[in-house]
Amino acid sequence: MLSTIIKEATKTGHQETEKKVVLRIKNINNDLDYIELLKCFYAYFNAVEKAIAPYINTVLPDYSNRRNSSYIKTDIEELGGSIDRLPVAAATEIKDPIQAMGALYVLEGSIMGGPYIVQMLQKKGIEKGFSFFSGYGSESGLKWASFTVALNILPQTESDNAKAVDAARETFSRFGDVFETASPIQVQ
Repeated sequence: MLSTIIKEATKTGHQETEKKVVLRIKNINNDLDYIELLKCFYAYFNAVEKAIAPYINTVLPDYSNRRNSSYIKTDIEELGGSIDRLPVAAATEIKDPIQAMGALYVLEGSIMGGPYIVQMLQKKGIEKGFSFFSGYGSESGLKWASFTVALNILPQTESDNAKAVDAARETFSRFGDVFETASPIQVQ
């Protein structure tokens, strides 16, 4: 199954990106710091969403009902921020539905870690701006399952599998890069 192939093939990239996110969260001291974290997510998720837009609706019919970067924008604004001065974010080049689903694997998969991020932020005194990291709430597991079903029926060849894996790997890598170019959070 392609979802399992991607999970195994991207394990290292996933861990490296996760470390960057967790380090950033550990350095959050206030809402302004949290806004800077959200700007990283917004810049990148928005870039990926634009890259996959021409290809995704044909293979994931409920895509328009899924969590997207507009949730991040709402969280930023709820915290008193804006989407001005975003970090540099470049999505991988997407040329077909297989690559689009490989890239979306990373974005949809982040939903599963959202509750842990909310817990970490709440321990730091952050009290609002969680619509994005809340994912689909109690439906998160079901949404992930329906995504993986759509992903797993898509590939027809080993070449398809490779294209999806490459897109997912590059999506993790480029997401990690956003944290390198973002405004630093001041450590206190």
